[in-house]
Amino acid sequence: MDTDLQGYVDVSLIASGHIDHAGIYSLTDEVFWALSAGFNPSPEEMGVIVGIVKGDEAVKDRAFSDGLYVAGNRYILTRAESRSIYARSGRTGIAAAKTNRTVIVGHHSETAIAGNANSTVESLADYLTGQGY
Repeated sequence: MDTDLQGYVDVSLIASGHIDHAGIYSLTDEVFWALSAGFNPSPEEMGVIVGIVKGDEAVKDRAFSDGLYVAGNRYILTRAESRSIYARSGRTGIAAAKTNRTVIVGHHSETAIAGNANSTVESLADYLTGQGY
């Protein structure tokens, strides 16, 4: 794990109060460079998320019809844009955004506001993109 990136997970995401679990996944190494405790998306689950944010229409269509799984939980994919996705399960949700070298994945709890969670993940993605990630 990358200690610098772990700080972004801990401070920029978790400490924001909008995200309760998060990770920064390497597109090149296909492993998490940083991860919050208790959050363990599988390689297969991350493969689907990476496929969607990289523009694989077949993967995106399958996730829209079958659901998106993250850390063993099923979410309904509600939005998939050029670099980001959002999925919900009841009042909880997943926001993910792609940078040049990573995908940031954040989970929000039932008490969080989905729009704030999305903005938090996407703001960090913008920042990391500017930093060369």
